[in-house]
Amino acid sequence: MNPDGMKPMRRIKQITALLSLGVTLAGTVAAIGQPNASGMSPERLERVTAVLDKYIAAGDIAGSVSLIYRHGEVAHLSARGFQDRNAKTPMQRDTIFGLASMTKPITAVAAMMLVEEGKLSLDAALDQWLPELADPKVLNDPNGPLDEVHDSPRPITLRDLLRYTMGIGTTGYAGIAAEAPIAKAFAALRGGGEITGDEFMKRLGALPLVDAPGERFMYNTPSRVTGVLISRVSGMGLDRFMETKIFDPLGMNDTGFWVPADKRGRLATYYRTDEQSGALVPVPNSDERYKAPPVFPSGAGGLASTVDDYLQFARMMLNMGEVDGVRLLSRASIELMTTDHMPEDPDKRFFINENFWRGAGFGFGVEVVTERLNPSGSSVGSYWWNGATGVGWTADPQEDMIWLRFIQGSRGTAGFSTDYLDAVYQAILD
Repeated sequence: MNPDGMKPMRRIKQITALLSLGVTLAGTVAAIGQPNASGMSPERLERVTAVLDKYIAAGDIAGSVSLIYRHGEVAHLSARGFQDRNAKTPMQRDTIFGLASMTKPITAVAAMMLVEEGKLSLDAALDQWLPELADPKVLNDPNGPLDEVHDSPRPITLRDLLRYTMGIGTTGYAGIAAEAPIAKAFAALRGGGEITGDEFMKRLGALPLVDAPGERFMYNTPSRVTGVLISRVSGMGLDRFMETKIFDPLGMNDTGFWVPADKRGRLATYYRTDEQSGALVPVPNSDERYKAPPVFPSGAGGLASTVDDYLQFARMMLNMGEVDGVRLLSRASIELMTTDHMPEDPDKRFFINENFWRGAGFGFGVEVVTERLNPSGSSVGSYWWNGATGVGWTADPQEDMIWLRFIQGSRGTAGFSTDYLDAVYQAILD
C-alpha cells in the first residue's frame, strides 16, 4: 500500500465495485429490501445473526462481521459485538482483520497469473529462480539424522509449491516427532527476529527435504517460498505485485501487508483463551505487525483485509477468474486450482485431527469439498481456506454463493462454526 493508504483511481474502482453489489457508500445494502432476491429466506437469515449474538453473549467471541452473497446479491450482512471489547468499540462492516492463512489463496492466484503470462511453468524445475532449492537432498528417515540423505528423484516445481508437496513444511502437522532433528532444525529456521526473503531461502535451502517432491502434503512453508518466487520472477516485491496486479484491479482498497495510520482505528483487537481463567482475553500488542511494511511479506499469512475486499477476491474465483469486467485468470486456471490434488496415501497428508480431511481434498491454495457430509454442509465442489485468527470464507459454485465470517480469535470455535454453517445453508430457499 502507499503511505496514505489510498489512490484516487483505486478508490474510484472500489466505489464502482461496491455500487455493483447494491451497496451505498454509507454501507446500506439496498437489494435486501427485495424479499428473496437472493433465493434465501429473510426470516431464516436472522438465525445467522442469532448465532453470532449467542456466542458473543457467552464470551466465546468478542465480535464478528458476517456477509452472505448469493445470486449476485448481498443477502445478509451483520456486524455484531466489539472490534475492541475493552474499549467498547463496536464491530463495523469495514473493520480490518488479519487474514492469516486466508492469504494463501491470494498467493496461489498471483502465481497462476505468472503462469498465464508465460513467465512460469507448473512442472518445470525452479532452479533458475530458486537456486537455494536446486539439487535437493531427501532424508533417508524423516525422523533420522540430517546427514543421512539421498538425492531427490526430481526437482521441486511450482505445482509442488501450490499443492504443498515440495517435501518440507511445518513439521508438527506432518506426523514428524517433535524431537526429530529436522523438527528442531525447522523450528530454528527463522532464527529469531524478522529476516529477508533471501535469507529465509538460504536457511531453508540448507535443510534436507522430509520427503521427495510430490509425496507428502506439508503445510505453510510452500506458500512462503511461492511469495519469494513471485517477487523474483516479477521483479517487484510480493506486496507490490499483489497491490498492482490484484488489489487495485479488484478495488480491494483496504487489503495489504500493513495498515496505514489513518486506518488503524479500524483494526480488530485479537483475543486468546487465558490458560488459567478460561476467559477470552486480548492479545497484547496484536496490532504491532501491521504498523509498518514487513521486511519479508509472507505469502503464507501476512495480509490484512475486510469482508467487502475479500468478497471481491471470492467473487473473482466464483466467476471463473473475472469480476466487474476485470479478468485475472482463465476458467481453466480456476478449475485447476479448485481440483483435488491431495496425495492418496492418508499417511502423506497434513492433519489437525483424524477427521480433518473427511470429504475433502486440496487444490492450489484452497481446500476442496469432495463429499457432502451433512445436509447443511458445503456442496461438492465448494472451496475455501480459513485463517488462524478466526477469519473464514467459502465459495460454493453449486449454490452460486459466497459466505464470509470474520472473527478475531475465540474461546474454541468448533460449535460456533457448525452452528453458523447450519444457519447459512438452512436459509436457502431455491
